[in-house]
Amino acid sequence: MAAGSVAAVILLAAGCGAGDSTSAKSANSVLPASDSKAIGSGYGADSGYGSGGTGADPSGGSAAGAGDKAGPAGQLAVRDIPDVGSVVTDNAGATLYRFDKDGNKPPKSNCDGDCAKTWPAVPASDASASEGIDAALLGEVVRTDGSKQLTLGGWPVYRYAKDTQAGDAKGEGVGGTWHALAADGKKAIDQKGGGAKGGEQGGGGESGAGQDTAQKPAAGTGDKTGKAGAELSIVANEKLGKILVDAEGRTLYRFNKDSAWPMKFGCLGACLDTWKPAAPVDKAKASGIPSALVGSVKRPDGSMQLTIDCWPVYLFTGDTEPGQTNGHNKQGLWFAVNEAGKKVPAAG
Repeated sequence: MAAGSVAAVILLAAGCGAGDSTSAKSANSVLPASDSKAIGSGYGADSGYGSGGTGADPSGGSAAGAGDKAGPAGQLAVRDIPDVGSVVTDNAGATLYRFDKDGNKPPKSNCDGDCAKTWPAVPASDASASEGIDAALLGEVVRTDGSKQLTLGGWPVYRYAKDTQAGDAKGEGVGGTWHALAADGKKAIDQKGGGAKGGEQGGGGESGAGQDTAQKPAAGTGDKTGKAGAELSIVANEKLGKILVDAEGRTLYRFNKDSAWPMKFGCLGACLDTWKPAAPVDKAKASGIPSALVGSVKRPDGSMQLTIDCWPVYLFTGDTEPGQTNGHNKQGLWFAVNEAGKKVPAAG
């Protein structure tokens, strides 16, 4: 009996790797192992990137040395950061950020509690402008704890706990709501190269389009979302090559902290605020990818999630339009998927 059980497990594992229909049904009943847990315990979208990022501690909280991030900003400066643009930094070279859920007319901070542990507020005291920054744009706002926070162009100013070196801008685009500050208080990414593609989004909406590259259909796949009526398609991205998208043309991602076999989920809890499990599809309506790779799995909450080559796949809330790939290589853990069901390399 023991030998038979081992053989059954081996067959199931092999079948899952092949992605046939029998294994897909078996995988649906496989729940995460008992040691699976949410990755990180930070605020909302941030914890969705896992706790293994550079400078992050195992609990997903503030990075090493993050206590210094609550200190005065000193003389602000403007520096160019690759892939982000001209951003405002403090006197130590730390990138400064704004939060889309805050307000600037009038100034208001909506980042407290756990949020403020990951995004420490910059004190209003001892802040001054240097060349390239209009001193008249500097101000302050009183937080819920009574402390005074620096504002730039009316926007409350923050540091990111996981930026560990001068010039880091790991907080850019987190959750689609955190952005490095430009000298005028706007989003630096929107001004890179003369403005975000398609224009700046108004109303405090999510941004990130300026850091993306356009996608065009792969040969033989028809329009941008692939074959007409397809629930999964392969499209050609100018930077990443052939990648998998859903019926609406949205990029699908896999997470290094998940596991295909044994099936385990690394994205739980607050992670799901940023990374949404993709819904299962009819494998007969997959275009450009072998139908045998398409399956589904039951999550701990009982919902079903799409799998590709036995890996759960997700949508990124930071992708606000079809064709964007802002989630690729986030924290070195999240990756787009190619036509073979494998993750696209970090370098694209």
